[in-house]
Amino acid sequence: MKRFYESRIPGPESRHLIVIQNDPEVPAGTYAGYLMEEGVPFRIVKPFAGEELPHSAELSAVIVLGGAMGVHDTERYPFLSDIKAFIRDVVGECIPFLGICLGGQLLADALGARVTADSGFGEKGTLPVTLTPEGTTDPLFTGIDREFITFQWHNDSFEVPAGGVRLAESKACPNQAFRCGKNAWGLQFHPEVDRTIVDVWARWTEATSPRADQFLASFTRAEESYRIASRRLLANFLRIARLA
Repeated sequence: MKRFYESRIPGPESRHLIVIQNDPEVPAGTYAGYLMEEGVPFRIVKPFAGEELPHSAELSAVIVLGGAMGVHDTERYPFLSDIKAFIRDVVGECIPFLGICLGGQLLADALGARVTADSGFGEKGTLPVTLTPEGTTDPLFTGIDREFITFQWHNDSFEVPAGGVRLAESKACPNQAFRCGKNAWGLQFHPEVDRTIVDVWARWTEATSPRADQFLASFTRAEESYRIASRRLLANFLRIARLA
């Protein structure tokens, strides 16, 4: 896997997709595999391991993944402040951006919206999300059913930044996706997980560990529908970024 990433990194004159991983146990999952299959050059950057964020001149698009930390945990995880500044630069330069769970919360926070810890909107497990009327016509969700299957693993939640458009909701959490400008999206749900990731996350805490097998079984039953919607979402993003 490492050799592939290295072989796919373009030269300094090229612009390419960057995937920012915030947590060693929150990887790109199926999205890394989909990008490989599509032949899209990309590089995974790990700020938690001391890797430097790239310059915007190198970028054709950015995906920021999730993490067990919260957006306000900058004292414990100082790299989060750097990522917020990076996000503001990326959005300001109209580089296509997709934030997933913590990545979506970081986008909201960077743009001045409130992100609340233990907000009462937390969700865990394989759950449906419904597009708003605006979401049904948004290019990120083209070809995706109005109600589709997602995987949720969050306690915190974001508000939609001023000027943003709310695109999706769920029964427990009213803000599941938003867009700011023409090409910056924040998601509360995870479209990138696989069975291994679900199993690892379910065993993180004493509160969820006893139900790990239930979380995994529920995901497995819905996995085909989940993967169809998740892959279409990534394909839409790549098309918006002119990478596919």
